[in-house]
This record gives sequence, structure tokens and C-alpha cells, in this order.
Amino acid sequence: MNRFSNAFILIGIALFTLFILLIDLGNYRITITAAVAILMAFWWMTEAIPLYVTSLIPLVVFPLSGILSASKISDSYINSIIFLFLGGFLIAIAIESWNLHKRIALKIILFFGTKPSRLLLGFMVASAFLSMWISNTATALMMLPVAFAVMKQFSESSEENVNLSKALLLGIAYSCSIGGIATLVGTQPNLVFLRVVKISFPASPQVNFVDWMMMALPISILILLLACIVIRFLFKLNKIESNIQQLSDRNLILSEYKKLGPMSYEEKVVAAVFLMTVILWITRTNIEMGFIKLTGWSNLLNLQNYVDDSTVAIFSALILFLIPAKSKNIIDTKRILSINAIEKVPWSVILLFGGGFALATAFTESGLSTFIGSKLKNFGHIDIIFLIFIISITINFLTEFTSNTAVTQMILPVLSSIAISLNYHPFLLMIPATLAASMAFMLPVGTPPNTIVFSSNKLKIIDMVKTGFLLNLLSTIVISLIVYFLGNIIFDLSIFPDWAK
Repeated sequence: MNRFSNAFILIGIALFTLFILLIDLGNYRITITAAVAILMAFWWMTEAIPLYVTSLIPLVVFPLSGILSASKISDSYINSIIFLFLGGFLIAIAIESWNLHKRIALKIILFFGTKPSRLLLGFMVASAFLSMWISNTATALMMLPVAFAVMKQFSESSEENVNLSKALLLGIAYSCSIGGIATLVGTQPNLVFLRVVKISFPASPQVNFVDWMMMALPISILILLLACIVIRFLFKLNKIESNIQQLSDRNLILSEYKKLGPMSYEEKVVAAVFLMTVILWITRTNIEMGFIKLTGWSNLLNLQNYVDDSTVAIFSALILFLIPAKSKNIIDTKRILSINAIEKVPWSVILLFGGGFALATAFTESGLSTFIGSKLKNFGHIDIIFLIFIISITINFLTEFTSNTAVTQMILPVLSSIAISLNYHPFLLMIPATLAASMAFMLPVGTPPNTIVFSSNKLKIIDMVKTGFLLNLLSTIVISLIVYFLGNIIFDLSIFPDWAK
């Protein structure tokens, strides 16, 4: 909690009260909902109180003001998206508990090689891949000791070696964010997008794992390559290839890998369950790629209206809780996933999700979304590709200073209203905004991985700012263009859908 928290609390309450007393939006329900949104946005951005505490406001204000019943608003805090996050997080805990993530990371680095440029690419690919499935914070914390072990092998007194250290640290931080956008469970804004779509457009079709990956994975790969090129260029790695001979023999990384020993029974079980989960996610719905059409297992079993990705996530987590473990070296190892795993679940994040979903529900139920849309029709004169870029770059830089989850929860209902008022497919504005929210590269406070690598005391603010500013612009351009062109093919974004009417 920051030193201005008491002042920010009072300012937030004053804004809420003055808005209700002085602003008339023509409808009591709309006015109250807008006032709550302003209060929550202000407290979220200033962190006057913990983010998850602010997220509890809808549970009190909306029932007392007659906007939504207590039972309806409570449903926002427990839903299939919450269980998708919970199941995915439990699987990630199992991966971390048995060191499978470290084995995967080191294997990838060994594959790419250990010369400076290849080392950077290896660290970035490993970080990005892991962040597709486990939290970017956990990935950064795991990769950092590996990077430190590499850095100890050369003198840090020379400018070349200092540059390599900075390049590896920034590569890890940025890749953790870049990899997360590739899957629905990779980062929290993606899950927010799923739920806000379902709240705002109940008749909309489900956005499934395959469709999302077909669009987001190419974006992730391209931004990852651009980030690698930018870091390599700014820190002149091409000029120091011949100066760091001791890294070329792979012995360091190989020794780290050998310390893990042979793959344990528990690692094999977790790897098998993880692979099964990914396959079930990918094959749940029909896959259509040109002449190839595969029927999803939910359709074959006639369960397409009953199961979703959260069913798979919880099923896999349940299996891990049931399978016995053999190891005697870890506390409470009676099962692959122990009951202690529940204590590691970030319940504060689940509350944060719930608060945002409750606010999105109120936006729709009160009529605030429609009201906002009617007032923003003047955006119609802006060409859609430029509108997408303006929205994306604004959100991108906004998340440098505040939670990307909170930002997406606040902005996506508004963007859905703007899209409808302009007769655009809602995803055309909502998806770029969601992806851009994870691309904060400039400041240490932008993302947890940024904070983690900056805390190593091997980076200066200017290192992150000069690299991050360029990557913010490049990533936003890539997101805008690929969503506009490739997203149109996958989601038919050029057509205003019936379910949005």
C-alpha cells in the first residue's frame, strides 16, 4: 500500500459521491453503474487499497442500489472462466512442484546453442513456451537463477559482458509476457476477454482454444522474433560472439540439466497429464483448415452445449490429485498434486477477476454499455485499422502503470459498445485491446517479470525504457495488422454478427 493510500481512498469516495450528485445520465441505474466504475478504476489505478479488495465493491453497492440482485452479482465471481483459471493454475503448480518446467527450459536452451545470440534466443523461446501454460511470474522466477548461472561464467567488468547480462534479463522478462498471449490460459487478460464476451453477448459462439491459438500464436512468434532482433541489435550481441568463448561448449547448461537427474516417475505423470490436457483443449471443438476437417470430441459425444475448456482443466487437475506419488523427498507427496497446492492458488486474483466480471455484468444490465456506444459514434470517421491501433497503443501504455487485468476489465465492455455503435464486429476492437494489455515492456512496474529482472540490480531504467518503447510500438503494430487480416479469416471480423445485434 502506497503512502498516499488514505488520500486516494478519500478522493475515490469524493469522485463517486460527486458524480452521483452532479451528473445525470438520464437513468438512475446507468448513473450509479458509471459512478461505481469510476471509483473502482481510480482505486485500481492508484492501488489505494489492494486490487482484490476494490473488486468486492460490486457485491455491496449493486444490490443496495437496486442495480443487480445479490445472487446475480455473486454469479460473476464463480463461473466457468474462473474454473478454467483455477484448473490451469493447479496444473501449473504440479509442473513447478516436480521441476518439469526447469527440465523443459534447459532442454530448449541446449537445443538452440550457447553462443550469445543463440543463448538469448534459447532463453526467450524457453520463457515464452513456459508462459503459454504457467504464470509469467513463475516462469521469470524459474529462469532467473539459470540466467545467473550463465552470467557467472564470464567477467562482468567488460562492456560486452555487461551487455549480454542485460540482454538475457530483458529477453526473459519480455518473453514471459509475449508467450502468455498465445493461449487462453497464458495470461489473465485473455480470460477476461472470454468472460466479458459471454456477459456482453450471451448468444455469441464460444471462442475455443484452437481459434485463439491460430490467431494469437503467430502474433506471439512474430513479436518474440522482433524482440530478439531488437535486443540483439541494441546490446550489440553480434559484436561479442568471439569474445565469450567459454559459453560455446554447452558444458554449463548441460551441467545444470544433469543436476536434475533422470526424469522421475512424477515428472512423467505430470508431462503425460499436461500433454493430454493440451490435446483435449485443442480437439474439443471442430477443427477446419481448408480441406481438412476434424470433428471435435465434444461434438462426437453430443456434449458441445455442456462442456467447455474449464471442464478439461478441472478434469486434469482432479487426475493429478488422485494419482499417487512415489517420491519421499518432498513434503506431503502422497499424491502428484497435494492438498497444499490449494494454498498456492492466487485467490486474490480470482477476486480481482470476479470484481471485473461483476462490473461488466452491470454495464450490460444497467444499459451503460448501450449509453456509451450511442455517445461514441463520432469515432466512425476514423479508418478501422487506425482505430484499432489507437485503442491498442493507448491500452498498451496505460498498462505500464496499472494492472493489465484491471484495465481490460474496465475497457472491454466499453469497446464492445463502441463496436456495436459503429457496426463493427466486437472482436475487431476487443481482441487487439486484450493482446496489447500484455505488451508492457517499458517500465519495471509494467509486468511482474519486468519487476523481477529489474530487482537483480543489473539493469538501469534507461535499458528497459529504450528497448521497451520500441517494442511497445512494434508489438502494437503487429497486433493491429494480424488481428485485422488473420483475425478476419478466423472470426469473420468483416461481418457484423447477428449475435451482436
